[in-house]
Amino acid sequence: MKIPGRIVRPGSIVTGHVEVSGPAIISVDALPVETTDYVVPGFVDLHCHGGGGHSLATGDASSAAEAAAFHLAHGTTTLLASLVSSPLALMREAVAAYQPLVADDVIAGVHFEGPYLSAVRCGAQNTDFLRDPDLSELRELVASGIVRAVTIAPELPGALDAISFLDEAGVVAAIGHTDATYEETLKGVEAGATLGTHLFNGMRPAHHREPGPIIGLLSSRRAVVELIADGVHLHDGMLAFAARTAGPDRTALVTDAIDAAGMPDGTYELGGQTVTVADRVARIGTGSIAGSTLTMDAALRRAVGAGLSLPDACTMASTTPARVLGLSDQVGALAAGLRADLVVLSEDLQVKRVMRAGVWL
Repeated sequence: MKIPGRIVRPGSIVTGHVEVSGPAIISVDALPVETTDYVVPGFVDLHCHGGGGHSLATGDASSAAEAAAFHLAHGTTTLLASLVSSPLALMREAVAAYQPLVADDVIAGVHFEGPYLSAVRCGAQNTDFLRDPDLSELRELVASGIVRAVTIAPELPGALDAISFLDEAGVVAAIGHTDATYEETLKGVEAGATLGTHLFNGMRPAHHREPGPIIGLLSSRRAVVELIADGVHLHDGMLAFAARTAGPDRTALVTDAIDAAGMPDGTYELGGQTVTVADRVARIGTGSIAGSTLTMDAALRRAVGAGLSLPDACTMASTTPARVLGLSDQVGALAAGLRADLVVLSEDLQVKRVMRAGVWL
């Protein structure tokens, strides 16, 4: 099977076709082709709580599968199920419930956004469940084999040991929901953290006399930073600034979507708290933003609209997050030998078709 189009690869766009056999790409050929469509790699979302009226954050496997299907229709072919701060019992239940979904490749694993977070910068996280990092909890959860990322505030007691443990276990340690100083942030990176959870949001603001976690992560040279490109969490100018400062190889577009993504305005739930969505913005009663209603295709369009090139935006939506997860030998780019995960976009970057593992959705 040959898929023609303007093929987007890191740093370039070539006209030609992607040849697929079975579940894999067998070649990418530059040829004259009359088409205005783009062919881009399937999106990889590191941070997603739900969508289409279904949650990834509750431990309900049926709901999680429906949420993954919703995002797949928007081009997300690889997805982490992100849970918010919860009691250990719920974390255990979610890991057990999601193991079959990981085995069936419905989701790529679990991301625990908490509960090891700063109460000062917790945002929409439920403060009832926040606690200091606990190595015994982490050892138990990581032993499942499906935990792929954990967000931690590095200034908390025991945080650096927890980050080192996760790094040694092959789990992504992410810095987020943190009131850390610049120095504390760099210590977290030195301990093994390789990701910044939704940069700017849930963090001590940058200041010229105390750069804080934002500048610490941007200047670390090791950590990849997540950006929520929805025009709500970040001004487009800040989005473009951060992406250009870190570069596409250290920037990952994420949705942070909740179950309200793709749904009408109304009342929803996240981590035991009521969320009200109005004009696509989700907030809890305190006024804190509670995730988003974003999809990855919309994030890509927003990034391009903010002035980033399409190849760079695709690197941020696919290639870089795949590398963060250690999956760059399988997904995240259009190259021979990788899984045939791709999205056909119209000239105005609307999704026309989605292929996952060589099968059209």
